[in-house]
Amino acid sequence: MNKTRSGKTNTRKGDNSVLPENYEEFVHQISDQYDNLSKRLKQIAGYALDHPNDFAIDTIAESSRKAGVQPSVLIRFAQAFGFDGFSDAQRLFQHRLLETRPSYQSRLASVRDSDEHTPPALLNRFVESNMAALEHLRQEIDLDKLTHAIDILDQANVIHIMAMRRAFPLAAYAFYSLTTMGRRAHLIDNVGGLGREQQVQIGPDDCLFVASYSSYTPETVQAAANAMARGIPVVALTDHPLSPLTTNSSVCFHIHDAEVHDFRTLGTSMCLVQTLVVGLGAGN
Repeated sequence: MNKTRSGKTNTRKGDNSVLPENYEEFVHQISDQYDNLSKRLKQIAGYALDHPNDFAIDTIAESSRKAGVQPSVLIRFAQAFGFDGFSDAQRLFQHRLLETRPSYQSRLASVRDSDEHTPPALLNRFVESNMAALEHLRQEIDLDKLTHAIDILDQANVIHIMAMRRAFPLAAYAFYSLTTMGRRAHLIDNVGGLGREQQVQIGPDDCLFVASYSSYTPETVQAAANAMARGIPVVALTDHPLSPLTTNSSVCFHIHDAEVHDFRTLGTSMCLVQTLVVGLGAGN
């Protein structure tokens, strides 16, 4: 008998272990209890450990489809280890994903060691992965949230834009497109280390558009937090519900960009940025 995070007492037959607090503990418990699991729960355990990244970011419907079980079985799997539901168990996989990101050298090594190291094979894989990610965006996007984001952009006197490192192309495109269509926009690019001074230009009738992905750029996260503290609406693009931008934004989109050998693309994110920008322009 043990306590779940919600404080509820949970009893598991033949198991006196505590609720796993991280991915490594969870894997250890799955290994210890594997022989006592039902056939369906073993099926999920095998899928989760073989595809931890997918298990971390997919919805319960997607995970159940890929594992070949009903969604209710995923809930039973989580409860078998003391969790209240699927999302609680999934959160450990999400933390693992946020904390582990291989170096470029190791990523390239994995490409060389695979059957996809030739340019035609890589192109095919990137195209297929991007197509799948774009289809996921189309099916999972919250249309009300999309409309709300465009309304925020439309009502702003000036749209301030900030994204750095890997996400910078999104900011550059948004700034270029908005200014081309005659909208007042300001790119916070931190040139010369003047990012703080650039952020001071955000007025009370403006809005901030930001994008940041794991590992999250501290300057972007802080800019969003500062804007929210001032009552300035923030539209954010990020990659995970655990992203610090989730709680530091008025509207937040969690984007599942394509990933090949841990090389992440921006195809899906750029598609959403284009939708927001063109949607804004077409509505005026």
